[in-house]
Amino acid sequence: MIRITAGPFTFLARFEDKEAPKTCAAFQALLPYRQRIIHVRWSGEACWIPLGDFDFGLPYENATSYPAPGQILLHPGSVSETEILLGYGACRFASKVGQLAGNHFLTVTEGAENLMNLGKLVLWSGAQDIVFAAA
Repeated sequence: MIRITAGPFTFLARFEDKEAPKTCAAFQALLPYRQRIIHVRWSGEACWIPLGDFDFGLPYENATSYPAPGQILLHPGSVSETEILLGYGACRFASKVGQLAGNHFLTVTEGAENLMNLGKLVLWSGAQDIVFAAA
């Protein structure tokens, strides 16, 4: 399990080790991980962490373009920059180059009722601190 603190909200999530083992291992090596989360531009109801040209050295695994609320994706880079996406509502993962797919490696299991509130906070109030840490 992992604890995610984003703005004033706390979530618990599980790693999708079976479906995305390489992505989970790479991300776990970074814990605790601190960043800022901002609202997406093209993907609908989601927030993201832009990581530029950071190279995790990952292939696509358990990739999707349509994350359900609470699914967290890692786009390993290539046609668009590396990024982490957290869906909170209707979402089709995309960038200025078009539709993307990301590795679904985390799923929120507790606190999901606050995902929409987090999304609205980020949309209307701007970037929020986010911390991923072992629970």
